[in-house]
Amino acid sequence: MSMPNSPEVKLAICGVSRDCFPAEITQRRMKVLVSACQQAGLDVFACKTTVESETHVRQALDELHAAKANALVIYLGNFGPEGPLSILARKFHGPVMAVAAAEESKDTSLVDGRGDALCGLLNASYNFRLRKCNVYIPQYPVGLPRELVACIAHFRGLARVLLGVKALKIFTFGPRPQDFYACNAPIKPLYDLGVEVMENSELDLLQLFQAVDEGDRDVQAAARDMEAELGEGVNYPDLLPRLARLEVALKRFAADNLGTRQFGIFADKCWPAFEKAFGFTPCYVNSRLAAQGMPVACEVDCGSAVTMRALSAASNGVATCLDWNNNYGGDDNKCILFHCGPVPQAMMTAKGRITDHAILANSVGKGCAYGCNVGRIAPGPMSFGNLITEDGRLKFYLGEGRFTTDPVPDDFFGCAGVAEFPDLQESLMRIGYAGHRHHTAVTMGSVAAPVREAFEKYLGYEVMPV
Repeated sequence: MSMPNSPEVKLAICGVSRDCFPAEITQRRMKVLVSACQQAGLDVFACKTTVESETHVRQALDELHAAKANALVIYLGNFGPEGPLSILARKFHGPVMAVAAAEESKDTSLVDGRGDALCGLLNASYNFRLRKCNVYIPQYPVGLPRELVACIAHFRGLARVLLGVKALKIFTFGPRPQDFYACNAPIKPLYDLGVEVMENSELDLLQLFQAVDEGDRDVQAAARDMEAELGEGVNYPDLLPRLARLEVALKRFAADNLGTRQFGIFADKCWPAFEKAFGFTPCYVNSRLAAQGMPVACEVDCGSAVTMRALSAASNGVATCLDWNNNYGGDDNKCILFHCGPVPQAMMTAKGRITDHAILANSVGKGCAYGCNVGRIAPGPMSFGNLITEDGRLKFYLGEGRFTTDPVPDDFFGCAGVAEFPDLQESLMRIGYAGHRHHTAVTMGSVAAPVREAFEKYLGYEVMPV
């Protein structure tokens, strides 16, 4: 089951056969492959048409459309028809992977069952390049059904990333804060990626907020949910309806303005003017939206917003935006990852609490600084990364580490955790020298591989490993 506001992969497999080979070879092998997928818990649609010609391409596309398939595995049960299978890949509207059948036995003859699918996959790869088809070919693309199941499962995660990014719209509110030049994001490279961006002012957001009444049923329901979620972590319960108004206003705005896109996320200016205009800080609201599949990048950081979407799609879970903040305890491979409070409750060790924003309270006053989400990030494996737009192009880094059980110093407000990475100091220097910034997008679990391959192998961007 997919997260809300996140892609659901409808996976299909279509067998292909070269016309001088018996189609029964592909059809027999296809049945075994589909059965192996089902036994592994992979829900796949098996295309009845075996593609041997361009006419079959049209029939297969009709089947795939009727089944609402949005990710396709092209299966070479034998040599495969280079032209038709490439046309199928080009005309299919979602991510495509190509794999091929290994021979079941060393003593098969061409007539009795030898398929030469390895040979066909090499030629198909060449044809994909000729026709400029984006097709994912895994590291080990030729195998028996039980071996290819792992490739298909991996492709499902990769496809979720691609579908989540290609149908994405970022709603921004306000410019980046002063002296946060690192969060500036020229839009053209995001358009090239396939992401739509709708820029709005802080005044637009204030008007949206003011148009939502505190007595609104959705507001009241959201406030009750906040109170239940936080339990004893509510210091000022009378302010919850005010926070709920912002949550409802943002969700309604996204629903009304998706246009041609499927998924909407945010990159919002959250300080310093916000607090005096709204009477609170939006950290906790941002964490709740992330938990509902709508990540919110702080400080109008569009690059973090896209990366949060990619990581959350890969993990089928929540993602957040953190700062590379402080070294930890003299250990060169540990540091504290922190932010003021956009971390969803699902990433914390226990129920969080909301309080005054310790830094902003000094400048805007305590009465305007309530809403900072406080908690400690749960231990376990995590994946991280980010992208920036620079000189008209996108630059990425991705890596994996883990949150530890080490205690965070008591004077840390907001959401924080001690994270450990191999060769952390070298990695941070590489990140800095490559022009990246203090933000990093984070999700729980080890899912960097499908994100990297989605951007690198499928879309053709260079991704720096760290």
